[in-house]
Amino acid sequence: MSQQFQHDVLVIGSGAAGLSLALTLPAHLRIAVLSKGDLSNGSTFWAQGGVAAVLDDTDTVQSHVEDTLNAGGGLCNEEAVRFTVEHSREAIQWLIDQGVPFTRGEQADTEESGFEFHLTREGGHSHRRIIHAADATGAAIFKTLLDQARQRPNIQLLDQCAAIDLITEPRLGLEGNRCLGAYVLNRRSGEVDTYAARFTILASGGAAKVYLYTSNPDGACGDGIAMAWRSGCRVANLEFNQFHPTCLYHPQAKSFLITEALRGEGAYLKLPNGERFMPRFDERAELAPRDIVARAIDHEMKRLGIDCVYLDITHKSPEFIKAHFPTVYERCLEFSIDITRQPIPVVPAAHYTCGGVIVDSQGRTDVPGLYAIGETSFTGLHGANRMASNSLLECFVYARSAADHIEAQLGEVAMPVNLPAWDASQVTDSDEDVIIAHNWDELRRFMWDYVGIVRTSKRLQRAQHRVRLLLDEIDEFYSNYKVSRDLIELRNLAQVAELMIRSAMERKESRGLHYTLDYPDMLPEALDTILVPTNHVG
Repeated sequence: MSQQFQHDVLVIGSGAAGLSLALTLPAHLRIAVLSKGDLSNGSTFWAQGGVAAVLDDTDTVQSHVEDTLNAGGGLCNEEAVRFTVEHSREAIQWLIDQGVPFTRGEQADTEESGFEFHLTREGGHSHRRIIHAADATGAAIFKTLLDQARQRPNIQLLDQCAAIDLITEPRLGLEGNRCLGAYVLNRRSGEVDTYAARFTILASGGAAKVYLYTSNPDGACGDGIAMAWRSGCRVANLEFNQFHPTCLYHPQAKSFLITEALRGEGAYLKLPNGERFMPRFDERAELAPRDIVARAIDHEMKRLGIDCVYLDITHKSPEFIKAHFPTVYERCLEFSIDITRQPIPVVPAAHYTCGGVIVDSQGRTDVPGLYAIGETSFTGLHGANRMASNSLLECFVYARSAADHIEAQLGEVAMPVNLPAWDASQVTDSDEDVIIAHNWDELRRFMWDYVGIVRTSKRLQRAQHRVRLLLDEIDEFYSNYKVSRDLIELRNLAQVAELMIRSAMERKESRGLHYTLDYPDMLPEALDTILVPTNHVG
């Protein structure tokens, strides 16, 4: 039997953004935090680098703002950048107060910087401002926040709960446009439950799973973006998808990045015949910026019709390799690749979704009662290219801002009542799940080939034709069969893919992460790509 639940706040997503919001809200509120898989399935757990913030006495807000604007290809919203950076120190202090075990600095560093934690510097940053927990910052933050949430009796952590769609007043034939909660598939019971909430927050991550190769976990399917779009929210800049140049290419090796430090220590990128190719693309060769290296690899793969290229560090001694890259060495050895004797097969991998659901500085979407935070959202911070370690900072700053706004609205919003249960009377169990698997594979392959690192108008037109056929097939399947997590994710991923394609077709220039051979130059004026839904019913 399906069930009905009532909460003051419904949080869809259990990563850094969702948990931070839940922990910042007043302790008397009834809060549900949903994860469609295990609680740790999101991207936060796998984040290695750290969190960018102005923490050192020699650093300034203005410097961090300028670095971010420079990285964003002229498309960052300066107001959003400044808002984020100005609140960076208090966000980090909140994490420290929660007990996050950030790496502490040496005594000498402490005296020089006036800050007791160790700070690193990453690409695009002019100062040391990345606070981290060794090389597993995401895991340290996630574990700490999850432990804190488990100690709060007002926070209910629910795994294996996949949100299907938001419940809005238009969907129920009511006047107004408020979000009232969501329909959620309980994967344990197989039933669709109804969650009524005074406030609903989308914190479900990005959509990098739309590509064949990605560094993200399997759940990065753009669920929040698709649900918000269907409910009437505008989206922006979905053509900007960041790719990491080197992900291990192996059928059993999901989402394993080969660190850029290998190239920093002299590794060469090679074609299958052993020829180096990066010197033909940039005078810095293997040490060129990420986007240039990723485009070069993509070009060679398409030109030669090959599945991957190779990263070769075998000219260094085995002792050097094992000492400097023990994790990469051990991981590759699991797949019978000895990097002291063999080159590593690599491909670029989709890494971060820079666009998303349009929100203001308080995380509010176009639909009253609905908020979006983290990678699901579009705040204007990242522009055309995300700067390293700004994304986690965005999660904490906007989660805290949204929590403050929700708290201020508590006396004005009543609990939704008498929401209709999910209607499954017209659907049957599917005996055609092979269709889902086939469509999933087709979608990710043509997105990789046609809407990947290097684009052309013809490729985008082909992708648009295919995605529209796919959406029709998925819609028919969705209308006739009971929902499953695979079907929910495929439906959302196809919708976000269509929005990405449409956004890319509208941008008649090359800027930041969007590179098209038909429009290789940057236009003099930087404009966001904003898509507006029509005929939505929530």
